[in-house]
Amino acid sequence: MYIIVDDRESVTNSYVGGLVREGVSSIGFTSGEFWDWLQSANESDLAAVDAFLLGDCDARGSLPRAMRKRSAAPIIAMSGQKMLKNTLELFEAGVDDVVHVPIHLREILARTAAIARRRVGELPRPCESRIQVFFNGRDPEIAGHALTLPRRELRILEYMVSNHGKWITKTQIFNAVYGIFESTFDESVIESHVSKLRKKLRDRLGFDAIVARRYVGYRLNIPANEAIDEPMQDLDEVGILLNRAQAAPAAYPAGN
Repeated sequence: MYIIVDDRESVTNSYVGGLVREGVSSIGFTSGEFWDWLQSANESDLAAVDAFLLGDCDARGSLPRAMRKRSAAPIIAMSGQKMLKNTLELFEAGVDDVVHVPIHLREILARTAAIARRRVGELPRPCESRIQVFFNGRDPEIAGHALTLPRRELRILEYMVSNHGKWITKTQIFNAVYGIFESTFDESVIESHVSKLRKKLRDRLGFDAIVARRYVGYRLNIPANEAIDEPMQDLDEVGILLNRAQAAPAAYPAGN
């Protein structure tokens, strides 16, 4: 989930709408609303945040450090001023990256993915891989053949790959796919999505790649000789949480 902080409602609405069209759950806050939410949010809610997008607001100089105290998610500042002084001030305030608007949403997603990869470091790359997940909206491949998945099943697989070998709860998966503020759907919908994904992987791999345990959750478990490779793409292809559908280009409005 992406959180956009900007005191201009039209800007937050533009970003939220664009990200939703890309299949990315998101929500917009004014700086005051965000302060209140940040102080009261629990660890589970904070763990669902993929990145903070910090726009134009009075508290921009102090917000990054407050964010970092509670979350390790990337903080990207969006600036309408292409001035070195302004850019340096934003980095000094604690942001991870500064982008200048207008900017294509896919570049923001690419930068988020790049920050996350730098933090975890490069994973070992096996010479031969049974499963490849690209994190850019492209269908995953098993033994070199594409596996076409609906958008939400793809998102679940991406999330499981990011947490390979770890037990993850139904709530964690729901928050990653639908966002922590979603009230239209119930968490039980995840059981159906995972069941369908599990069957598709089993049919292709010949074994259960997803282990389910009652009251615990789910775990993606690929044997070492069938390890997952997460190939880096060029910057214009790298994405995170993108949906597979071809969405119309979305850009951040430069005006107030």
